[in-house]
Amino acid sequence: MSYDRRGGGYYQGGGGGRRRHRDDYDDRRRDHQETPDDQLKAAIIKLGEVDPSEELGRLEIRIREHIPRNIPLLSEAFRISVTEQPFKIPYYATLLRQLHNKSDNPTEEETPIGRLILEDFWRGFQGYVDQTAWREARLCIHFFAHLTVAKLISADSMLALLRSFTAVLDEFGVSNGRAKRACLCAGEGLLIAGPILKEHSSTFPDEIITAIQAYIDSTASQKWLVAPLSMLHSDSIPQENTIELLDMLVTNLKKLNESDFADTENCLPRPYAIYPPFDPSVLQPYVLPSVLVPPEAIEMDTLSPDTSGEETQVKKDEWPEFFPRLFPSEVSPDFVNPAGYVIRTAILDILDIFEVNRKECARLLLEYPKWNLPGTFKPKPGSTMAVEPAPGKDWQLESTIIETVLGAYLILPESSKKSIYYIGLITEICKLSPSTVGPAVGKSIRRLYTSLADGLDVEAARRFAEWFAVHMSNFGFQWVWKEWVPDLELTVQHPKRAFMRRAIEFEIRLAYHERIFKTLPEQMQAADAYTIPDNGPTPAFEYEDPGKFSLFPHKHHDSAQAILNLFRGRAKAEDVITHLDTLRESLESSDEPDVDSTVRSIAVQSLLHIGSRSFSHLLNAIERYLPLLRNLAGGGASSTTGVGGSAEARTDILAAAAAFWKHNRQMVAIVFDKLMQYQIVDPTDVVGWTFLNGSAIGQLSEVSPMNLSAFEWDLLRAAIDKANGRVVSARRKVVALRKEDDDTRAKAKAGSGVDTNMEVDLETKPQEEADADSPQLVAALKAYSSLTKEQRMALSKTLEGFISCLAPSSTAPHPNPQARTVVSESAWENRANWGRDEWNAWETWGWYKQFCRAYAPYLRTYVNTLETVSFGRFEGVSDPAGDTLKKIWNVATGQE
Repeated sequence: MSYDRRGGGYYQGGGGGRRRHRDDYDDRRRDHQETPDDQLKAAIIKLGEVDPSEELGRLEIRIREHIPRNIPLLSEAFRISVTEQPFKIPYYATLLRQLHNKSDNPTEEETPIGRLILEDFWRGFQGYVDQTAWREARLCIHFFAHLTVAKLISADSMLALLRSFTAVLDEFGVSNGRAKRACLCAGEGLLIAGPILKEHSSTFPDEIITAIQAYIDSTASQKWLVAPLSMLHSDSIPQENTIELLDMLVTNLKKLNESDFADTENCLPRPYAIYPPFDPSVLQPYVLPSVLVPPEAIEMDTLSPDTSGEETQVKKDEWPEFFPRLFPSEVSPDFVNPAGYVIRTAILDILDIFEVNRKECARLLLEYPKWNLPGTFKPKPGSTMAVEPAPGKDWQLESTIIETVLGAYLILPESSKKSIYYIGLITEICKLSPSTVGPAVGKSIRRLYTSLADGLDVEAARRFAEWFAVHMSNFGFQWVWKEWVPDLELTVQHPKRAFMRRAIEFEIRLAYHERIFKTLPEQMQAADAYTIPDNGPTPAFEYEDPGKFSLFPHKHHDSAQAILNLFRGRAKAEDVITHLDTLRESLESSDEPDVDSTVRSIAVQSLLHIGSRSFSHLLNAIERYLPLLRNLAGGGASSTTGVGGSAEARTDILAAAAAFWKHNRQMVAIVFDKLMQYQIVDPTDVVGWTFLNGSAIGQLSEVSPMNLSAFEWDLLRAAIDKANGRVVSARRKVVALRKEDDDTRAKAKAGSGVDTNMEVDLETKPQEEADADSPQLVAALKAYSSLTKEQRMALSKTLEGFISCLAPSSTAPHPNPQARTVVSESAWENRANWGRDEWNAWETWGWYKQFCRAYAPYLRTYVNTLETVSFGRFEGVSDPAGDTLKKIWNVATGQE
């Protein structure tokens, strides 16, 4: 092998390798060379990269001159463009209007290219409807609405199309998600085509608005449960700083309807308006064929048996979507401004479509003004283009984008995309234009921080802290913390102080303790500020070398060192178990009060100490000594599957792990998750431990165990998700094995010549099929049944834990009177004087709401059992807390 000095690389045989590489590259280029059809399709999709108005004429000529004519290809290009670049829809409507002109030398039988494309486009739309691809169908309706205004589509057929979507609202038991999407299809189609539709039928807009309003009225209780700013004592939702998506739509439709949709011209560009309508004798408007929205498909998320033993389908819930207001009307569009609705929904569509590429999404968002009416947004700093501000507009683009992205991020009970997508997108936008986006982000942070004391939902506050920490990590952890120093005078559990602690804890996870400590002002560094711990997230080995933590050694220090030496020497699990048995006997002889708990604590903490160097060390330690952990849990070293032993032993293991990582709550959650994954403990154990001991972990040792914070909620959520996930996995396995058995049985019958269509005795067939089940299927069904019971127990224990916290009985060991008082109107009005206990109780109420709305589909599955067990003691009793608990439960489970 020689070195090629010309190219700086190695080659063989006098450069043959380089020539072969070049030849291969040329072959690949020839293989992927675009055809003229591909080039035309790409040109249509890329319309407007420079100036859409100037490009329309050239693109029209190119389409007309393309030979041979390929209508399906052109239609596909339009469908892709409309459904993936909705901000360009008015310009594609203009292009289609131009293509409706006949050629220079037309014949009477000639059909315009535009009409052929539209007919084929409709077939694609029908496919979207049949597949219930709601987003694509809605954006196609936007296209049809623009074509209706351009007089290319008949108003009658457009009316019928919109009515077909409002008919969905009359379906019995229509789901929230289906109804919401149908409302958006009909309402946004009316918003765009309103001038023509109102002129054609003066009563039609009222018909659509009334249908949407009737559905909105039926969701009043659901809106109360998911509003980001709401009060426990009242169903009313503050409207000054937040609004629900459909409320925003219908409010703007009513406003437009009052003016006969004259204001629509100020909402959307209509470049096709310069063309006169066609003479009906020359070209009749296209009549959209009738369409029927197919019935709702049952989407399987999991399958669980209800109390009667029958299988019930459970699917993910969809709730009303609320968006917070962060800026005044002169900075970002108001909720009741029709142009504002168009802009916000357009931004939301870009967020949804370009999730796969956040960099491209960020670029398109900052270029969005190009597709709006001139004067909608303020020009960029340093721009030489003189644009007259439009009356009532002249908004700040960056503030509008950040407000909309954060609104989508904070939707309750969960956002439609992963949190990291919205966080990463804001970072990309900041990188593209730091001088203009940075101030908008800073103002958003301050506005959300202010709303913490006004009742911002605890789940929204948790996500806010997560976004704040990650965003700071991307920009050097620079924040003016001194602005919030006066808030240190608030009670320690005030939402603002809780936010500081959580955000700083998240920042430490993303960097290290010393660096974050130095970014804080001196007042926040003090121990009594309860903002950042004195020590970093290090392990707290109770049996450590006494020279490191105290002047006197722990009485079990030597015993722990012996166990540590075994682990360091990679002793077999059986040898460690034997040593622990010997240790147990010696402790019993010395009158140790709780021998078993002490042995478990020494063993678990020693094992975690070995695994504390890194995450891989932790996994290796746990996997190597699984028999030991099962023995400690009481299941015996020979147990290989399933959780066994006593609940007390499993609780001791959790307590030892939490004590070891008491300075690092993230590691507590990780270790608990691994213990559940390897079935050392079950989710119910984690739920029970969390309610009794969770708040003892962390900085605030004086927090009452009768209240929950974001840390405890994370543990509960992990446990419930683990139980639900196991049911989903078990169900999939049952379905696969059942299908395999059915296939095997069918092949056996076919091989024996048995007519599979012949009638079989209905009384004997089920028994024969049951006898034919394979041992694998029988085992899978047994495991599925066991896991559904575990799921029910985890949900039941969580519900009982919340009730014990929020409405404890008079004989409860830790009565919590504040949980009852904070649900009153007078208490909420007096929240400025709340102390630690009141804010603790308020946060616990927030996590109960999140539990009910996030796991509503699973709770409905076991609603009868859970209600009887958990709410029975409130029957016939006047208890404000009990009434509020039941109200939240009824709304979440669809009973109110």
